[in-house]
Amino acid sequence: MATAKDIIETQIPAKLQSKPELAKEINAIIHFDVSGDGGGKWTLDTTKADGWVSEGLNGASKMTVTVSNDDFVKIREGKLNAQMAAMQGKLKFKPMDMGLAMKLAKLLG
Repeated sequence: MATAKDIIETQIPAKLQSKPELAKEINAIIHFDVSGDGGGKWTLDTTKADGWVSEGLNGASKMTVTVSNDDFVKIREGKLNAQMAAMQGKLKFKPMDMGLAMKLAKLLG
């Protein structure tokens, strides 16, 4: 079964490599704070040309995404709607930047 670590460290960089326009569109530092087994803290920096993902919370983020590992995997696999998860408080964005959240959804979808 996939974990947030697999998604963030392997799947997201692979998607950014195949669709570099997504990195340009997001163009921000985003922190992921994932709770539970398989969780952890990561930084996604799409302002760089490569090496987008690093472990830990690095740099000044434009947004922090807080979610449990289970919910993150369900969202990634299409078993949980991201908008529903956000409304239910399972998926949190700080600050709530809808435009940036929507761009991130393209990357995770």
